[in-house]
Amino acid sequence: MIYLQLFFTFLKVGAFAFGGGYAMLSLIGDSVLRYGWMTEQELLNFVGVETVVPGPIAVNMATYIGYGQGGFLGALLATVGVVLPSFTVILVVAALINNLLRHPPVKALITGMRPALGGLILSVAATMALAVFFGIESVRQVHFSPDWRSFAVLAAVIIIPLVWKRVKKKEFSSILLVIVSGVLGMLFF
Repeated sequence: MIYLQLFFTFLKVGAFAFGGGYAMLSLIGDSVLRYGWMTEQELLNFVGVETVVPGPIAVNMATYIGYGQGGFLGALLATVGVVLPSFTVILVVAALINNLLRHPPVKALITGMRPALGGLILSVAATMALAVFFGIESVRQVHFSPDWRSFAVLAAVIIIPLVWKRVKKKEFSSILLVIVSGVLGMLFF
């Protein structure tokens, strides 16, 4: 039954993916591709669109995928599934935080998890970069073709804030940078 599959899939994502939405992307991507809920290209497109949509990425993805697979009830169950573990942990941690952080094993656990979270985020970033910039979508793929339009947008996103800061002596708005990259995307693609 699709509703139980959605709930338990996103419950697993919420329970075992630490480090926030971007760290959850690899687990969400694996599940979504395994069940055929999205293609790899659709997933990459959604992640791209998701960066300009307000709200946490994991919740938005759960809601979107749930709705696509099971309508309103699917969206509700997938969203509850992904949020429930964090909500439960936060309730427990909020009640015990001061006492927990005094114990060296808890500090060691948190310190040990940081490199793994960084690795998960880098893995997602590398996978997306290879797909976006070189068209590489699997390890077995030997042919790749650089997408110069993607490199041009990336260059603009890097250069515009640097020039702005040098000329105006203040930071370029990240919101405006997302809008600029969207406009460049519409022009180039």
